[in-house]
Amino acid sequence: MHIYGLIGYPLGHSFSKGYFTEKFEKMNLSDTHVYEKFELENINDFPTLIKSQSPDLKGLNVTIPHKQNVIPFLDSVDEAALKIGAVNTIKFMEDGTTKGFNTDYWGFRWTLEKWDAFQEIKPKKALVLGKGGAAKAIIQALQDLGMVTQYVSRRKEDDTITYEELTEEVMKDYLFIVNTTPLGMFPKVDTFPEIPYNLLTDKHLLYDIVYNPLETMFLKKGLEHGVKGVHYGLEMLHGQAEKAWEIWNKN
Repeated sequence: MHIYGLIGYPLGHSFSKGYFTEKFEKMNLSDTHVYEKFELENINDFPTLIKSQSPDLKGLNVTIPHKQNVIPFLDSVDEAALKIGAVNTIKFMEDGTTKGFNTDYWGFRWTLEKWDAFQEIKPKKALVLGKGGAAKAIIQALQDLGMVTQYVSRRKEDDTITYEELTEEVMKDYLFIVNTTPLGMFPKVDTFPEIPYNLLTDKHLLYDIVYNPLETMFLKKGLEHGVKGVHYGLEMLHGQAEKAWEIWNKN
């Protein structure tokens, strides 16, 4: 049996199992391939998990909160993922070693390149809400597309401004806003990042990487304030999942 799976904690919100199970059915692989959820509260339990599923374990996806703290447990990390500083895909190599990759980058960039509203507005500056592993991949993708980026978080740091610092001037300057925090994610669907929604205009674009629910409170509030467009996280999930499948099956 070829076992694939997802590690993170908690995993109640995840669509990955359903996505890959359906994919295996369509490819007539259900008899030989399975995708499981492995709830891992403590990353120190990672080696035990690998041992318990070996040698059938072929690949893992990684979600909150382990995209950064899984890195020391891997034998090697792809150069792009190392640059980003986060891993969301692990491949189990034929020699038994593990290698980390980042497919959030590809999933996100792919969706931007085919989003009509993004191509129309052509924003030059982006606010990235949150500072987790996904935020790092998104910052890298935006910078590679030539955009100026700014982290926004509740805590002030050298490279970060706080929500209180999102003045009228800042909001006018940064027309693309990406939520990478878990705010609004099932089951806490009534939560949202505290940006000044009243300062949004028909020039702004909002992107939420949360995909459950499809339309988060962040996106709803943006639409209520007349933004140019919103982008759901589900398409990014599909893009990064397909990239992960490609990595797992490459020799």
